[in-house]
Amino acid sequence: MTDNRLSFKEMCAAFDVTPRTLRYYEYIELLQPDREGRQRFYGPRERARMKLILRGRKYGFQLEEIRQWLLIYEHEGNRAQMEAFLEMADRQMGELREQRAQLDEAMRELQQMRDETARSLG
Repeated sequence: MTDNRLSFKEMCAAFDVTPRTLRYYEYIELLQPDREGRQRFYGPRERARMKLILRGRKYGFQLEEIRQWLLIYEHEGNRAQMEAFLEMADRQMGELREQRAQLDEAMRELQQMRDETARSLG
């Protein structure tokens, strides 16, 4: 590790992502590591962005949404980014509620089918 930076391999290990994932995040410009020859190094900014990316993915945000959201900070600042987050979070909460309703319905139907099958067996 050089002056508080992580190597490519260390970054993969620190965030439990595959090299392919890390390269893809760079390719779509979510991350922009420092380059020294063929080596890549990730400083505090890139590690903070990676935390936000992974958190966004956990909540179901699309990578392009995350990329646009990160750009807001760079172009418009923290307040604009927080306002955008509120809108994104509200929208995503609605989508997650809909997914939950669909899952609940599927589980009820499956349970009913399972119970009917068990009864028919005797």
